[in-house]
Amino acid sequence: MDVVKELEFDKEVLKRIEMICKFACVKPIITKGSIINIKGTNIAYVSPHIITVRGNNYLIFNGSDTLFVNNYSKSIKLKDLEAHIKTN
Repeated sequence: MDVVKELEFDKEVLKRIEMICKFACVKPIITKGSIINIKGTNIAYVSPHIITVRGNNYLIFNGSDTLFVNNYSKSIKLKDLEAHIKTN
């Protein structure tokens, strides 16, 4: 059986995201990321925090100001989140 440990969201980043969403007049759904350790191996998988807004998933890792939009092929900076929300 795999061991799953929930990650804490960086409080400052969480505050910024909540403020950005408030200015954009949207309510985000925030899912905390996790670390999954595969039993019997030295392999671990880090799942990012997910912010869902208007059908878009924004993936973010602790210690980063880069968000990935819906998957890892497109990224934006945290400072550009409000503009992205308003245009999508």
